Amino acid sequence: MRNARVFGGSSHPALTASICAKIGISAALCTLGKYANGEISVHIGCSIRDQDVFVVQSGGSRINDSIMELLIMISACKGGSANKITAVLPYFPYSRQSKKKSCRGAITARMLANLLSVAGVHHIITVDLHASQMQGFFRMPVDNLHAEPIFARWIQRYVANWQEAVVVSKNPGGTKRVTSLADVLKLNFGLVATDKRRSHMGGSVSAVGSNGRSESRDGVSSQSAEEDPTVVSEGSSPSTQQQLPQPEQRPNGTHPLSSARAGHQPLTRTRTRSAGSEDFEDGRARDVITGRLVRGHLVDDDFPSPTASLSASISTLVAEREGMQAQSQAAVLSASSALADSAPFWPYSANANQMSEAAAGYDEGGTSDEEEEAQREAVPEQTITLIGNVKGKTVFIVDDMIDKARSWIAAAETVVKRGGAKRVYCIATHGLFGNDSLKEMAACDCIDHIVVTNSCPIDPDQARTTKKLVVLDISNLMSEAIRRNHFGESVSQLYQLYDD
Repeated sequence: MRNARVFGGSSHPALTASICAKIGISAALCTLGKYANGEISVHIGCSIRDQDVFVVQSGGSRINDSIMELLIMISACKGGSANKITAVLPYFPYSRQSKKKSCRGAITARMLANLLSVAGVHHIITVDLHASQMQGFFRMPVDNLHAEPIFARWIQRYVANWQEAVVVSKNPGGTKRVTSLADVLKLNFGLVATDKRRSHMGGSVSAVGSNGRSESRDGVSSQSAEEDPTVVSEGSSPSTQQQLPQPEQRPNGTHPLSSARAGHQPLTRTRTRSAGSEDFEDGRARDVITGRLVRGHLVDDDFPSPTASLSASISTLVAEREGMQAQSQAAVLSASSALADSAPFWPYSANANQMSEAAAGYDEGGTSDEEEEAQREAVPEQTITLIGNVKGKTVFIVDDMIDKARSWIAAAETVVKRGGAKRVYCIATHGLFGNDSLKEMAACDCIDHIVVTNSCPIDPDQARTTKKLVVLDISNLMSEAIRRNHFGESVSQLYQLYDD
């Protein structure tokens, strides 16, 4: 490409080199350094006057340094009289903070968008924003590309019997992303939802029927037959049926309901069916399964509740504390009586509680903090719900990023142990893998494959030793987006399922 320069930051040099190789140019010379106090210095080593500049920078372990480095590189290119500056961000930092999660929270993604605008960016290319509404934060055009075609093509090539698979979302917020992939592959989709506010329901699930009444899992309406005079049970006697209130007759002998509109179905008496009948099956609640989730793992129904053990431990702490206070008070009283006998007067007046604490070396404030910390560490029991039939099928659990492994493991254990799934693929665009999440997911027996892209740098040693990890290359997508942006071509075809 003529009159184009591609610069790469220090966050993901391998991706920058791959993008330049696909385009057919070499990466432009740029010297990045740091002063002794940690300040970042940038020096552009080539002429960029009246040229299109593309700065490739992604997230990594040093996310804040990467952001500052990107802003300084953009400012340097602006000072070098570049014609157009495009920030290529395969993973947009702080994308999870796109809304206020508390009354005094910060919308950090919008702040970063403002910083990029002030630095001098004219265009942004990114992949799978955490929330597509974030594009409204920017004052410049944004190409929010999708890795969905890459995943769809990989599934069609390397997953056996993918036509019988099910795409599952591990949280209600990701249903739009899951249904999009399911529509591309023409597959069914499901949902795994975790409710932290309600306890285990013992397997009973309620649904709302078409008539607006709440129905239980056995299909019987919550309104009893005694409340509805039009419902007659099978075991009711004729005398009981005669006691039903009869509608009044009009003077002309017509029924009050006969004046209804023509074609309207009149009210008729129906018989309720028992849930134990052989021909009865509730299709609405058949594919809804609930389970118990304790400390991020699926447990059996007879597993002891953590709330009971938590209350017992707190009671033990309170009892021990009261015992220590009683012992300290007795020691202080005996010491004060001995001093009173030996000394003519007590030099100062002190509070009995302060004396007991000084004698026992006990800090009440510290004890309260310890009790609260014990309550935070003992995670309460949660209810996890699986909606959809995954029995004997391959399951694709899809989300935009993998940072912590807890929710992924919980969803995988639910679809395998409760739903009876055959294989589980955890698919995400951005493999952040915070802390030891990759090792935890690799050690889970319910997860067969972990599929991510190379939008974020992954430790080569972990990628080599983790057999379940599959890393897909997005350099073709990014290089084609850069080429089309440089020549003013449309990028709409990049959102479709295409071949290499």
